[in-house]
Amino acid sequence: MKVFQIAAHLINYRSKADRTVNVTFCTQELTPEQMANIHWALNKVGWLAFAPDPFTTMELSEIDNMKVEYDDTEKPASQRLRAVLYKNWEQKNEGYEVFADYYKAKMEKIINHFKNKLI
Repeated sequence: MKVFQIAAHLINYRSKADRTVNVTFCTQELTPEQMANIHWALNKVGWLAFAPDPFTTMELSEIDNMKVEYDDTEKPASQRLRAVLYKNWEQKNEGYEVFADYYKAKMEKIINHFKNKLI
């Protein structure tokens, strides 16, 4: 995990219907490295720590050792496979006018491929 700290002030929060909270921070002008860190962290699950003073080396070390035990940002494999099949169908529909028919045929082919490997 890449730990970084940026001076920021909390300017807003909003409770959502699913019991999560949107939190908004504002920063001063950032260096290219700080911008790269933010870009790297985009859409990743991590920990947010906030303190009125900069973190000490020991605190940063403790933060660095925290582990995220879930990742709800990645799609399940089944959704990823469906998305890939859809892109394939868009590029070459192999005579299938409707994606649902293409999907069913391709999934059946995948299922039979692995079924035939069973002893």
